[in-house]
Amino acid sequence: MYLKFGEASSDLLTAFLVNLNNKNKDNLNSLSKCSGEFKDKRLMEFIFLITQELKLDPLVGYHAIELLQRFMVRYLTDLLSTPSPEGAAAAEPRSSEDAVFDEVKDKFHLIIFSCVRLASKLLLHSQIIDNNTAVGFLHSVGHTVSKQTLLESELMVLKGLEFKLNTPNPLTYVEILLEVLGHNEPSIPVQRLHPVCCHILQFVSLQRAAVYHSLLVTTTQCVSPSAEQREKFVTVTEDCMLLGVGVIAVATFILSVKNWEQVVGELSHITGISTSSISDFAHAALTHIVGTSFSGTRA
Repeated sequence: MYLKFGEASSDLLTAFLVNLNNKNKDNLNSLSKCSGEFKDKRLMEFIFLITQELKLDPLVGYHAIELLQRFMVRYLTDLLSTPSPEGAAAAEPRSSEDAVFDEVKDKFHLIIFSCVRLASKLLLHSQIIDNNTAVGFLHSVGHTVSKQTLLESELMVLKGLEFKLNTPNPLTYVEILLEVLGHNEPSIPVQRLHPVCCHILQFVSLQRAAVYHSLLVTTTQCVSPSAEQREKFVTVTEDCMLLGVGVIAVATFILSVKNWEQVVGELSHITGISTSSISDFAHAALTHIVGTSFSGTRA
């Protein structure tokens, strides 16, 4: 699954695309109320900086974010649903929720790093973070832990995820869609689009709240969407296929606007996502990238 960009054959691309589409649908059909809660801007930036500092493949950062999101939802759900020991309430006036969050706070930095390290181990072409490097890095950012503690944290994350680590991440969607696009339309400069897409994806990830709020306003035609509208919109914010085509559309507009309509049309054909939905996403993202409205991106 984790080939470098440009290395997959057409048969593999077809299989990858079908697999990604199925996993995206399964994910959207099983979203929890906490979906996206651990994709905060500061948290994602922290993970991106870790991968950059350790010279890891960008895929590692995006994959670590997905692992962290899945693990923390399950971990907190389990902690909050576990009955307090008998008599604990009388001895401790603070709420059980406060106690749980205090426990998580003390080990959160290690959980984040464990997700990064686990993600790095899944990429055969990525640099592996050995124990010495891991302990040294954590020490450099103010956290002194032993190798044993580090391994115990990774095991906790693994068990929490039921050892299911092969979760597609947004960059995987972007790269597979780009390769399929290049295969179907050889005239599209996908090799040049790739680095631009990587920058756009990082921007959209870090400005996730603002970009998706703009898209929500556009979709609902309401400046102040209701709680119910926001709740229903979660399926849009978690749709990796939409994110993938939207990022490519934005990159195309920036790098090769003459190919805009051709690319959007082909992306719609590949994914079944309407050209208007792709254009709306691109418009929302471009608005925040350049700070102005791009009416020309409308289909």
